[in-house]
Amino acid sequence: MNTETLGFIGAGNMAASLIGGLIQDGCNPARILVSDVDPRRLAALREHGVEVVDDNNEVVARADIVVLAVKPQVMKSVCQALVPVVQQARPVILSVAAGLRSADLDRWLGGGLAVVRAMPNTPALVQTSATALYANHRVDETQRQLAESVMRAVGLTLWLDDEDQMDAVTALSGSGPAYFFLLMEVLQGGGEKLGLPAETARLLTLQTALGAAKLALESDEDAAELRRRVTSPGGTTERALAVLQQARLDETFARALRAGAERAEELAQQLGAD
Repeated sequence: MNTETLGFIGAGNMAASLIGGLIQDGCNPARILVSDVDPRRLAALREHGVEVVDDNNEVVARADIVVLAVKPQVMKSVCQALVPVVQQARPVILSVAAGLRSADLDRWLGGGLAVVRAMPNTPALVQTSATALYANHRVDETQRQLAESVMRAVGLTLWLDDEDQMDAVTALSGSGPAYFFLLMEVLQGGGEKLGLPAETARLLTLQTALGAAKLALESDEDAAELRRRVTSPGGTTERALAVLQQARLDETFARALRAGAERAEELAQQLGAD
């Protein structure tokens, strides 16, 4: 990683998280170049030792890989302004913008480029993201490894062979933190209704969520088996789970994920329209 120059267009939360993770992984900050329209964001990143500029074209001209980290709504105009320099420099393009398909990004940039699309989620802010990546046919193995190394700095990375699966990824892991936050909110509230102090209910909820996730990650068993192991016949867990199963929680989540995936597809079509 220290032999390539990494360029970031956009210095928001996701870019800052990636840059922090890369530096923590040993990436030389002097090899990181960042541009943004907000000088305050650039000033904050300059403290990490990275080079900051106010010209997106300079980033593209000097970088081996360019991370597009601007809002989806402005991506088209940002890309179109880069066409002359990106067609000459031809770096790898790595987009972390939600809902934008690789073909649309490539078209806005003039076409014929190696484009990787990434779908991280907000736990990237604490280096525990789950990121799915898709590469178009122009991305070679070295470029795939470079793009993966950038996203791996903030958590788990997985490659998709079919870009259409990105809508399901968006619904599952992209929006997924919100589902768990909702569950935490509900559990904490339920604990308070049972008489627990608010702070006690909060801490028990958060630590239980952390412990369950850690146990699942470190176990060879799937979630269903882990659930069975902690559900003693005739016990408290069995009775509580029966209430959730009677409420058809599985069907509710299936509908929620379908709604999220359908909305992701709609947004991709809207944002990618000429």
